[in-house]
Amino acid sequence: MKTILDNGYVELIETWGSDERIIEAARMSTGKGFIGWGPRFEQVPSRLPSGGMTTKEVPGDEKLLAYLYNNKHSTPFEMAGMIIEVKAPIFVFREWHRHRTQSYNEMSARYIPLPDENYLPSVERMVEGSKATGNKQAQGSKELNEADATVWLNQLDTLYKYAQSVYERGIQFGVPKELARLPVPVARYSRMRASANLRNWIAFLTLRDHHAAQWEIRQYAKAVGELVAKHFPRTYSLYLTEKYDVQKA
Repeated sequence: MKTILDNGYVELIETWGSDERIIEAARMSTGKGFIGWGPRFEQVPSRLPSGGMTTKEVPGDEKLLAYLYNNKHSTPFEMAGMIIEVKAPIFVFREWHRHRTQSYNEMSARYIPLPDENYLPSVERMVEGSKATGNKQAQGSKELNEADATVWLNQLDTLYKYAQSVYERGIQFGVPKELARLPVPVARYSRMRASANLRNWIAFLTLRDHHAAQWEIRQYAKAVGELVAKHFPRTYSLYLTEKYDVQKA
């Protein structure tokens, strides 16, 4: 489990498939299966006048994996994937759920009260965010200073406490939980499980581990990337190469 923001986390539940399984799926038409990662060394006839045999370095299945990835032959990458559990503010989930290629199950305030946990950004996050350039969504109307950021955060925390009191009072009065949750802010932490194949986790990283994405969801995307790197290292390496090539272009 990796802690994200002030109260969030990303935790791996399970994975399926592997870089090797991607190769096996791609070779279903030829029946060759997974041969092995390279480089390999084979004995081949020498071109020297003296004849005989010589050793030749031969690339392994990493060559096919790269060909599949770089040429967008994506279906073999659907033969692997993972399920994760995520705790994040609701506003992060609203961005995350736009990735409709994932499957989700989120805790519901219709059935149980949401824990009183709300995201409070740090002063540093706010001040640095106000300086963002090239992204109008991230910019403030002017450059923020630490004193004003602290004042605003104190007001925000007060608002959270008032919203929670209204929420709890509604439940005490017998207001249905599906209505009592109305004052809960989008900063409230929720939990979900998300499942996707590797093709679609890479698509998620492409959009959410990007400098134009909101800082908060980028922190979650980086944690997802670490899991992909651990369990599908060769595919992740191809993703990184593509990412940096795009940035250089």
